[in-house]
Amino acid sequence: MSPRIRLGTSSWSYPGWQGIVWAGRHGESNLSRNGLTAYAQQPLHRAVSIDRGFYQSLTASQYERYAQQVPEDFRFTVKAPSAITDAQVRTEDGRGRQANTAFLDPRLAVQEFLVPAMEGLSGRIGALVFQLSPLPLAMLDRMPEQLDRLHAMLAALPSLRDVAPEAVVAVEVRDPEWLTPDFVAVLKDCGARYCLGLHPKLPSIQEQLPLLRAMWPGPLVCRWNLNRIHGPFGYEDAEKKYGEYAEMMDPDPETRAVLAKVIRATAEAGHPAYVTISNHAEGSAPLTLRALAREIVAPGEA
Repeated sequence: MSPRIRLGTSSWSYPGWQGIVWAGRHGESNLSRNGLTAYAQQPLHRAVSIDRGFYQSLTASQYERYAQQVPEDFRFTVKAPSAITDAQVRTEDGRGRQANTAFLDPRLAVQEFLVPAMEGLSGRIGALVFQLSPLPLAMLDRMPEQLDRLHAMLAALPSLRDVAPEAVVAVEVRDPEWLTPDFVAVLKDCGARYCLGLHPKLPSIQEQLPLLRAMWPGPLVCRWNLNRIHGPFGYEDAEKKYGEYAEMMDPDPETRAVLAKVIRATAEAGHPAYVTISNHAEGSAPLTLRALAREIVAPGEA
């Protein structure tokens, strides 16, 4: 594949990948601490998504430890803390408890996310992603206000160019109400990218292509999160069905084919493509990654 194409998985600490990624059986805690080095030795694994930072801000030294475990040419996709990207403070079961006064706060975005990631990961940054959690209905009814808030935050972020020349800031959403020409205008004005989110809460990849075309040309950032068969709230069902994530149980060749085409076009135009895949996409992220790679290289033959 083109060296501009960087495929990876969402995190890596899964014992069920034994025989796919790991030689032998290893516990989840051991893989979480030490598995990244072995993960990065797989030739197709040229990226990975660090998801744990969504739940609690990571320090520069924590990021640096990850960077030290991978080759110089490896790239990380990193999710911003939910304390910045969720409009609500939530209970343990995910229910909104009260308004989050720090939602899209520019100062926190810089101090708690951009600066530590830049200091710790440096040139190994691929994409820094602000995944915007579902908004309460009252905020969805006032989308111009949310777009203004997003614009103010993105405009305040420091440039990644001096640290990681091909790195990008991207915005992923969970509400289709964001996906408008005004949203595209905000991203373009701030030099940010749209993170193609493959999730049942959003339109299918085919239906999102017009937005990608509106952002063209430029890098691709994609996170394939959840197979559409499970519905918008189907993570728990997917976890029960997929077990240890050792098999591709729900193949989605249509999505793979379209995504592969977008990836090829991006690389051929001279731009990087950062694509990370969840176990919940088809049942086993590394197996999906292999199938996607085959589709990129030999369309229709995978």
